[in-house]
Amino acid sequence: MVAALAFADIGFASLSVEELSVATSLTAEASWALAASRGDKQAFGRLVDLHKRVVFGLCVRLLRDAEESRDAAQEAFARAYAALETYDPAQPFAPWLLRIARNHCLDVLRRRVPEAQRVELDADPDEGAPRELADPAAARGDDVIERRELAGALERAVSALPPNYREVVHLFHVEQLSYKEIASTMGIPLGTVMTWLHRARAQLRNLLEGQEVSP
Repeated sequence: MVAALAFADIGFASLSVEELSVATSLTAEASWALAASRGDKQAFGRLVDLHKRVVFGLCVRLLRDAEESRDAAQEAFARAYAALETYDPAQPFAPWLLRIARNHCLDVLRRRVPEAQRVELDADPDEGAPRELADPAAARGDDVIERRELAGALERAVSALPPNYREVVHLFHVEQLSYKEIASTMGIPLGTVMTWLHRARAQLRNLLEGQEVSP
């Protein structure tokens, strides 16, 4: 499990004076990544603790299996650690990490089905057949029954969206990533993120209205 990863305390002593000077001007995450790229596994452990929830959450949304998602998340962190030298500390760390996790999950999904039955997961959802990726909702309130009905309706509506639309909805509304961060995570233009999110919201509205639920 990701949470079980152990890291040795090497510290920032491995950084040169020049690198240490640069690290002090960066965000904490970028500084940890820089230190980790020099062998500081404790610094990378901080990054794991900070991002393990969002990485696991994205894996669950894509793979829909908790155990497989835990393995995928751990593999994503292992791949990220091996690729730290390619990380640009001037850029946010989360989208870079999530892109690695996402690519690994897509590889897992592609291996699940015969090549003849595969749907290109990065294609425009309007041009391909949708896959089901459930997005569980949790609702609480004084009127439990009404809240549960609303949560169920929302879950069904999100599940009916094409895969890429579900992904941008999750990254924006659940993980609260910016348009730019989503574009970096999914490897698509900023305008595409905005278009997909707009279409996703429109489809959700239509689906909810079809279930006689107020959007």
